[in-house]
Amino acid sequence: MAESVYKVVELVGTSSESWEKAAKAAVERAGESLRDLRVAEVVEQDIVMEGGKVSAYRTKLKLSFKYEGKD
Repeated sequence: MAESVYKVVELVGTSSESWEKAAKAAVERAGESLRDLRVAEVVEQDIVMEGGKVSAYRTKLKLSFKYEGKD
């Protein structure tokens, strides 16, 4: 079996509805430009409040994908 290397990036997704939708938004957007996505780990969740009410859910993810570059 050949060795593989994976790169990890940190992303923050947002949603006005839920943390799950915020995570999904981040992964789907990353999938538009990154290939071979492997694992997403939720590292933090928070909310944005305006006027004492929740206005957005934010989910911070570490996302790994197969590394193919020289950087």
